[in-house]
Amino acid sequence: MAFPERFSDLPEYAFPRLRALLDHHAPGGSPLAMTIGEPKHAFPDWLGATLADNLAGFGVYPPNEGTPELLAAISGWIARRYGVAHPASGLMVLNGTREGLFNTLVALCPETKAGKRPVVLVPNPFYQVYAVAALAIGAEPVYVPATAATGFLPDYRSLPPEVLDRVAVAYICSPANPQGAVASAEYLADLLDLAERHDFTVFSDECYSEIWREAPPPGLLQVAAARGTDPDRVVVFNSLSKRSNVPGLRSGFVAAGPGAMPRIRQLRAYAGAPLPLPLQRVAERLWADEAHVEQNRALYQAKFRDAAAVLAGHQGLTLPDGGFFLWLPVEDGEAAALKLWRETGVRVLPGAYLARGTGADNPGKGYIRVALVAPQDETRRGLVALRDCLYG
Repeated sequence: MAFPERFSDLPEYAFPRLRALLDHHAPGGSPLAMTIGEPKHAFPDWLGATLADNLAGFGVYPPNEGTPELLAAISGWIARRYGVAHPASGLMVLNGTREGLFNTLVALCPETKAGKRPVVLVPNPFYQVYAVAALAIGAEPVYVPATAATGFLPDYRSLPPEVLDRVAVAYICSPANPQGAVASAEYLADLLDLAERHDFTVFSDECYSEIWREAPPPGLLQVAAARGTDPDRVVVFNSLSKRSNVPGLRSGFVAAGPGAMPRIRQLRAYAGAPLPLPLQRVAERLWADEAHVEQNRALYQAKFRDAAAVLAGHQGLTLPDGGFFLWLPVEDGEAAALKLWRETGVRVLPGAYLARGTGADNPGKGYIRVALVAPQDETRRGLVALRDCLYG
C-alpha cells in the first residue's frame, strides 16, 4: 500500500536518521547519549507506594477525560502557577502531550479557511508532530524560521497577509525545543493580537515550562486571561514528563475554552486511549506537589552552570532561558555529530534533523542539540569531551 501523497515531503524522523549516521561507526570512547530529551533524574520516592495503593484501578475502565480529582489537581496547579482560574471542565488528561498536539488539531482545524486550504504555522526547527498533524488533516504547514535573528522564536507577524488570513492554527513552543528560548509575555500578547486580527487559534506547547534558569516562563493562559482574550482562541498543552521525571507515565493535559473542549473530548471518546486509573492517581499527586519540581530544577540549573564554565569563551554559545537542551553552533551539525561520536563516544543530535529545509535553507544545519539529562558528573564529562573535540 502506498504512503499517502500528502506525507511525501515529510523528512524522516530524527532518531532513525541519527542511527543511520552513527551506528555503523565505532564510538571513540565510553558511549554517552546526549540526544533524546528523556529525563534521567529520580522521580519522587513516594511514587511507587502511591501506585501500589491504587492497583485495583487496573480492573476498571478509567474516565476518558480524567478523574475529577486529577482534573481538580491540574486546575489547582494552573491557579498556583499562573494565577488563572481555569475550570476542570476546560481540561482533559492526555497520554503525554504528543497525543494532544496531534488530535487537538484534528478536532479543531476547519477544512477550509477563507475559502482555501487552511494553513498551520510551525516554528522551524520544530517538534515533528506539529507538521505531521497538519499534513494528516490536509492542511498546509508553513515553516517559519526561529533563528538567532528572531530570538529563536518564530516571527509570525512577518508573513504576508494573504497567508495569515488562511491560518487556522499556529503552534508555539515555550521554552522552545530545541533552542530553549522563552516567549515573553509581550511576545505572547502580540501573537494573540495577531490571532484575533486574522482569526486563528494558538496552540501552546509548554511541556518544558518548569525547567528554567532564572525566572519562570509566562504561560499563554496567564497572558490570555490578563488581556481578556477569547478563551476559545487559546489551547495549552503540558506534561509531567519533564517536570516530574516520569516520561514513561505518559501523563499530560490539554486546556481549552468552553467551545473547543467538547470537540476535543468528543474526538478522544472515539480515538483516544484513556490513562489507566492507577496512573491517574499518581499524576494527581504529582501535580499537587512542588517540592520535587524545585529539586529537579535545581539539578538542571547546576548543569547549566557547568556548561557555562566548560564552554566559556566559545563564540556563539548562549545558555537557554528554559528547557534542558543546549543549541550549539557548529559549522555543520551532521559532520560535528559524526566527529564527536567517532572520537569521543558522545552522541548528540544534528540540528538539521529537527528542522525543515535543504542545505543552507535549513535553520538547524549549523547546530547540534545537546540534552543535559544525564547525572551531573556524566553531563560534565560529555561537555568536556564535546569542547575538546569540536572547539579545542
